[in-house]
Amino acid sequence: MKKVEAGILGATGMVGQHFIRFLENHPWFDLTWLGASERSAGKLYRDAATWHLGGETPESVASRPVSAAAPGDAPKLLFSAMDAGVATEIEQAFARAGHIVVSNSRNHRMEADVPLLVPEVNADHLQLIPVQRERRGWPGAIVTNPNCSTVVLTMALAPLRQFGIRKVITTTMQAISGAGYPGVSSIDINANVVPFIGGEEEKMESETQKILGDYREHRIAPLEAVVSAHCNRVPVLDGHTITVSVQLERKPGVDAVRQALTSFRGVPQERQLPSAPCRPVQYLEQRDRPQPRKDVERDRGMATFIGRLRECPVLDYKFVALGHNTVRGAAGAAVLNAELMASEGWLD
Repeated sequence: MKKVEAGILGATGMVGQHFIRFLENHPWFDLTWLGASERSAGKLYRDAATWHLGGETPESVASRPVSAAAPGDAPKLLFSAMDAGVATEIEQAFARAGHIVVSNSRNHRMEADVPLLVPEVNADHLQLIPVQRERRGWPGAIVTNPNCSTVVLTMALAPLRQFGIRKVITTTMQAISGAGYPGVSSIDINANVVPFIGGEEEKMESETQKILGDYREHRIAPLEAVVSAHCNRVPVLDGHTITVSVQLERKPGVDAVRQALTSFRGVPQERQLPSAPCRPVQYLEQRDRPQPRKDVERDRGMATFIGRLRECPVLDYKFVALGHNTVRGAAGAAVLNAELMASEGWLD
């Protein structure tokens, strides 16, 4: 197939750099455009951005000029890593101009006509795009991926929907890379746990209900389960670890729950999308896994790893889950969303 030209909004920031790295040599998308703030516009990328990831600035973008983050010469498909302070107006301007904006920013996630997408979990929520276009009167579209901790939780819970999810209590141990650059002060995080991340708990609770909800009559009916989240920042570089306790309406045995987790597949696996892991949820039998240092980079950081499934004396079952926050929780999630859209003709 002919590659689809793509651009990045907010290309000079940390998430923008993860987009650049993830899109290198992508079989479906060709990165041809970089957009950023006015202070970076007109500069070559190597002069506009300080490269924060491993190695040097990739040659594929180092000598590429940076454009202003405004409609003009940008390709139809855009990945947005814009800061939340400016993302609303910029992303909407591109949608009005006919662009498909696949956003990692939080600004539009909970809007009723915007898909909040995890392709293995709720691919059918793309049916909101015609609703969005009709309501807003624009030819483009905005599609979002969730918060980096919400991705881990929803991937872990999705296989259990067949049993009827009633209550969820989750506690996160979130990596410092999730705070961006420069992130958390070293004197605050070193040998410490920070038991507060602004807005994180509310996002996990509401986003989970939307993602696991049902598309009905041009809207999303949220999951009726109660979700309670406790969010903490810990001195881990990459990888959000969460503990989950869940109450189920039907009462399956532990073997049935484990089978549901290990057999889980979704549309990306059926269609063999380029960035989709063959096994999106992987159960680790070792009693001390998953661990960020040992597991988070497996499958290019696109899978969710689960372990320590056991009965819970308060709810029904409890387990540990792990996901890569800057890959499956950010750039990789958005690229997989775009692959799903391409497979359904939304990028034609």
